[in-house]
Amino acid sequence: MVSIPSHASTPVDAPGHPIALPRANFLARLIAMSRAIWKGAITFGLVNIPVGLYPAIRREELKFRLLRGSDLSPVNYKRVAEADGKEVPWDQIVKGYEYEKGKFVVLKDEDFARVDIEATQTVDILNFVKIDEVNPVLFYKPYYMEAAKGGDRAYVLLREALETSGKIAIAKVVIRTRQHLAAVKPQKDGLMLELMHFPDEILDVSEFKTPNVKGPGKPELKMALQLIESMTEPWKPEQYTDEYRDALAKVIEAKIEKGGAPAPRTAKHRAPANVIDLVSVLQKSIAETSGSSGSKKSARRKPAAKRAAAKKKTTRRKAA
Repeated sequence: MVSIPSHASTPVDAPGHPIALPRANFLARLIAMSRAIWKGAITFGLVNIPVGLYPAIRREELKFRLLRGSDLSPVNYKRVAEADGKEVPWDQIVKGYEYEKGKFVVLKDEDFARVDIEATQTVDILNFVKIDEVNPVLFYKPYYMEAAKGGDRAYVLLREALETSGKIAIAKVVIRTRQHLAAVKPQKDGLMLELMHFPDEILDVSEFKTPNVKGPGKPELKMALQLIESMTEPWKPEQYTDEYRDALAKVIEAKIEKGGAPAPRTAKHRAPANVIDLVSVLQKSIAETSGSSGSKKSARRKPAAKRAAAKKKTTRRKAA
């Protein structure tokens, strides 16, 4: 199976463009995963806990390059001025903010320096709140926090205090020159730092259209609940995989093995029909889920039935 490191080139999914797939350096990826992306300390009051941050997510994405179709030469990008189409060298480029269409103000290095946030290498805890009071939409990127030398005792104390109180710590931290809102949460035997959106970044739900219909009838609700119940099972995270990425990786691997020959087409899935009669669809869904669970049970019974039949035939032969 082909897998691609996360630092590969920007993905492109444009029809008609050939693709190239670099081989993943597995060892380099493992080394990168084992390095802390940030080292500092958690601070609140007079407490100081040295920690390191490690990514909690590994995203295995397939990355593509744009190539020239005639000879598969990679296509590069140039910095070109819109006014005359000429290439612009780096030493002539400045940063500008477009406040109106076609109108800009230029920000220089000294302007950015005036608002630069001091990188204190600390997770500054501002306050503690109940986790159920925080909108889960605010959380977006988790990191594992590992206690550094000399921080074990205070680290365990904070984790136990958060676990017992049912609260999380709200903090600010500077990572790679950018300030983030974050939460420190207990996670099993350790602590997790989860970056958060600032509340004003979240769109209000009132900005989106909601269904203007009456509530469902009792029969519909009953069947919907029945369907949910029939499809309910224990949470097994290992059964959920990125099927699209896996299928695309197989297509790429097949092309590599065949020296670039087109891979066989996969079977097309039928597009879902428009739902018209909700009740009939619910009834059919319940019947299908009940049938599939029944077939599993009957499949389990078949081997036993075959063994019983074979035993009877053997008994008759002995009697003869």
